[in-house]
Amino acid sequence: MKRSSSGNRGFTLVELLVVIAIIGILVGLLLPAVQAAREAARRMSCGNNLKQIGLAFHNHESTYKYVPAWGKQFARGDAYAASGNPFFLATVDARRQSCFFQLLPYLEQGTISDLFDLKKAYLDPRNLPAPWFTTVPATVRNNLPVFICPSTPEVPCDYGPYFAAIGCPQPYTLPRTDYAPLRGLHSSLVGTSCLNLPNPATYSDNAMLGVPEETSGNASSTASDGIVGKPRIKFAEVTDGLSNTICVVERAGMQKRYFRGKPIPGQSLLDGGLGLNATYADWNVARVARGLSGADILNPNNPGCSFINVYNENNPYSFHSGGVQVLRGDGSVTFMSATLDGISFVGVVTRSGGETVSLGE
Repeated sequence: MKRSSSGNRGFTLVELLVVIAIIGILVGLLLPAVQAAREAARRMSCGNNLKQIGLAFHNHESTYKYVPAWGKQFARGDAYAASGNPFFLATVDARRQSCFFQLLPYLEQGTISDLFDLKKAYLDPRNLPAPWFTTVPATVRNNLPVFICPSTPEVPCDYGPYFAAIGCPQPYTLPRTDYAPLRGLHSSLVGTSCLNLPNPATYSDNAMLGVPEETSGNASSTASDGIVGKPRIKFAEVTDGLSNTICVVERAGMQKRYFRGKPIPGQSLLDGGLGLNATYADWNVARVARGLSGADILNPNNPGCSFINVYNENNPYSFHSGGVQVLRGDGSVTFMSATLDGISFVGVVTRSGGETVSLGE
């Protein structure tokens, strides 16, 4: 009797290669969908951050009956002269507290704000005692998730080189923010031929958050740096409508400078690869939107008619495709397209220009 010669037959090499090729094709087809799903989740998280900031604005307004100005001005007092800190001696006025810093108690970050005397400047010797820049608690230096867009690449936030001239030990890291309050509009945007609007000599302070508030506690129309306007804005004074006025925009990626999705060449403040105004505590994180040409990465500030997702130094900028997320005065968040026309953008930045522009839902 003949024995059967049949047995378990494995894959041939050709069959195995075909299976691997099919798996590779399927992975290639699925990968964009997976990446899109991840970006959708990141964008949703980013929007939730802005909603929390919006709720903090409303809680502040409910408490004080006005929204925090984009900065707070402190006159230099005797403590500066007595401190011996050359940085204070070299400045006419104390650095302002940012509006984000003023919002910390309403963002469940009261443990951080409680470390500071909010009646004094962020860099006042009573808030930053000698030896300077070595006594900041780790809790103050750590990033707060509410200010970080998860779509943004890892970037530094080191102010050490800026303070190196007065002996600051390096690095001096501070918590970043991917969001920025808007101060107003730069003449390079409103004065361009594509808009042809009456333009300020340099910039306007007519956005929703007013002008720097002085420590005098009154609603003086002139801040000590010469900016004229109203520091304490009530919701009722946003006459264009809270839903039609934006107060915070994405300005992602700082301290690293980005131009149309690409990092600008350089690795330091000196060579232009890095910038400042990157921490939520910095009064100067509030920006004035420019008009940009968007044509040359080596000359990113060249003037023109573009303004969204061009250059993150001053303008709305994100790592989302097609535009940026913005916080409106009513606390809602919407996506502002990179193709938005300049006239509409001017309309939604100003709080009382009489425009009827709407960003939609």
